[in-house]
Amino acid sequence: MSTSRPPRGAGGTRSYEMARRLIANGHEVTMVCGVGDRGESELDGPFRAGRREGMIDGIQVIELALPYSNRDSFLRRTLTFLRFALRSIGIALRRDYDLVFATTTPLTAGIPGIFARWLRRKPFVFEVRDLWPELPRAMGVITNPVILTMMSFLEWSSYRSADRLIGLSPGIVKGIQKRGVDAQRITMIPNGCDIDLFQAEGSPWRPEGVAGNDLMAVFAGAHGIANGLHAVLDAAKELKKRQRQDIKIVLIGDGMQKPALEDRARLEGLSNVVFHGLVKKSDLAGLFQETDIGMQILANVPAFYYGTSPNKFFDYLANGLPVLNNYPGWVADLIQEYSCGFAVPPEDPAAFADALEYAADNRDELVRMGENSKRLALERFHRDILGRQFVEWLEGAVG
Repeated sequence: MSTSRPPRGAGGTRSYEMARRLIANGHEVTMVCGVGDRGESELDGPFRAGRREGMIDGIQVIELALPYSNRDSFLRRTLTFLRFALRSIGIALRRDYDLVFATTTPLTAGIPGIFARWLRRKPFVFEVRDLWPELPRAMGVITNPVILTMMSFLEWSSYRSADRLIGLSPGIVKGIQKRGVDAQRITMIPNGCDIDLFQAEGSPWRPEGVAGNDLMAVFAGAHGIANGLHAVLDAAKELKKRQRQDIKIVLIGDGMQKPALEDRARLEGLSNVVFHGLVKKSDLAGLFQETDIGMQILANVPAFYYGTSPNKFFDYLANGLPVLNNYPGWVADLIQEYSCGFAVPPEDPAAFADALEYAADNRDELVRMGENSKRLALERFHRDILGRQFVEWLEGAVG
């Protein structure tokens, strides 16, 4: 159960890439997804009874007519997630298959797997991309004790129902274990680097407003509360004070916070910040050819430090980009271990600006850091390496 899209659209491609590797190993894959805002659907037939089906690169896709956008309110997204789960239960109870695999977020994605496990005795593998309700509780997004209790029960039920689980980061694996799950039922398979995708030839391009000799620092991802992108504007304000107009910060993507970010940048005259809409993953290669440094930004929430596995970080590595990270944790540890970028303290605009100034003034050092990023991608996070682990873990659940 996934909303992943092929690289011809925007957004994450993890489920698509893992499905391709299952097919390459002789398995058949049916993927259930909704209708996202990150690119046009690959299916062109009409919806009938709220769904349509077709083949995409060997994957049998069932697309449900449930539109979803990062700009939707929390309530609307919650209702969409619940409708997706309820409709997926019917598919899980009627389809012929050997194993059901569900991936978060949202946590409700595990509901069809629970039904398949207990009503049909089908093996169930649950992939956890974020810890719920820990993260929304830590962020203050959800405070209602009744809702938090219900989410905690659903989390516990999903973990206990699953034959095997996958955590995308060290903190997620530990969080699952804290709920009483045997460590032997859990493995860590983080997000990965699509080396082949980004090695494909693309036309280099820069957004309007970025000169050829400017240092271009890019953030490519959702503009939500969790991303904490006001920290980037704080750094841009500091750079403006220092009169470093040769450093441009580019924010690629969309989300609930984007209008507020654009308003603030306009009111404060931050001409060194450039906003751009969603970009297809296949087109990011051309942008990244011109990018000097990729920014991995999150709000300063301790639950994020070891409890996330951000797609954009691995995209930067795959392209051989130095990474600027603004929070402690396992991502910062990797950057320091491989000397492939900058790990600055959270909520420290001066340190953030210092790192960008150093990058602009030491381009040769940036090249060395970029080479280290590519080495980290190849040694630890190549999608082929992680794909083999994924296939073996699912095959073991059936066995």
